[in-house]
This record gives sequence, structure tokens and C-alpha cells, in this order.
Amino acid sequence: MIYLELIWTFMKIGAFTFGGGYAMIPLIQSEVTARGWMSTEEILNFIAVSESTPGPFAINMATYIGNETAGFWGAVCATFAVVLPSFVIILIIARVYSVLQTNKYVAGCMSGIKPVVIGLIAGALYTTAQAVFFPQGLNLGMFADTAIWLSLVILALDILLAVKKIHPITIIAVSAALGIAFGYADKLLI
Repeated sequence: MIYLELIWTFMKIGAFTFGGGYAMIPLIQSEVTARGWMSTEEILNFIAVSESTPGPFAINMATYIGNETAGFWGAVCATFAVVLPSFVIILIIARVYSVLQTNKYVAGCMSGIKPVVIGLIAGALYTTAQAVFFPQGLNLGMFADTAIWLSLVILALDILLAVKKIHPITIIAVSAALGIAFGYADKLLI
């Protein structure tokens, strides 16, 4: 039954992902594509949408994938399942916080998890950048595609705005407007 499969899959994702939504990307991509629920391109497209919509990234992803896979109840199952492990873990930690705060084993565990989280985020950045910027690999022909130029212009502008301490909402709005404008102009040129 698809609902049980969604629950099991997203409970694993929720239970074994430390470091938030970005660290979940490789696990979500692996689990979802292995089951044939979505393609890598569909996941990457929704990552972009999810990043520009309100709400936690992991919940947005689980809700969308659940809905695409099994409709409304699939969305409910996936969302519930991705949140449940963290909820239970936080309840347990809150209950025994004073003991865990000074425990050397917990401190050692957290010291080991931090670099893994950085690695998972870097891995997600690499696979996303590869799929977006270099889907056919590195070659000179990629510079003939307007999408690469659009992406580079938006990236440069985003870096400039971030350095100038422009509010993130402004950066998202400007990027979305440029993406729409360039996407529309690109379709007119074809």
C-alpha cells in the first residue's frame, strides 16, 4: 500500500537526517528516485519552488512528494512521517536535557555529526549545481544555452545583494522576477 510506503520512507528521512532540510536533499533524492515517484529534474524544480515558499523545507518537500505520489492522503502521510521522528526525539531530549547537556558521549556524538551535516549540504549543492548548470557535463556547448547565462547572472546578482546585506526576501523576489523575465524572453527567441 502506497500510504505505508510513504510513511516508512519519510520516517526514515526524518529520523536519519541531522542538520535540517538541506541535509535531507540527498536522502530525499535517493529514496524518491529509487522508488520512481519523481525524477531528479522534478525534485530539483521543486527544491527551487520550496525554497521560495513559506514553511520548512523538509515539510514542503514531503507534502509535495506525498501529494504527487498519492494525492491528499499521501501528502498527509508523508508530512506526518517526516515530522514524527524529530518531534519524538525533541520530546525525549527536552525531558532529559539537564543530564544530556553535560554528557561527554552526547557531546562527542554531536562533534561527529556536525562535519557529516556540512558534507551532506555540500553534496546536495554539488548534485543540484551539476543538474542545473551542467546536465550534459562540462563542455563548450553549454555556453550556447541561455539558461547557463541566466543562472550565472542571477548567481552574481544574489552574491552582490547578499554582500550588500540586502534582505533575503528582496533577493528571492529579484531572482524570481529575473527567472520569469529571462524564461519568457528565451521562449520568444525559440
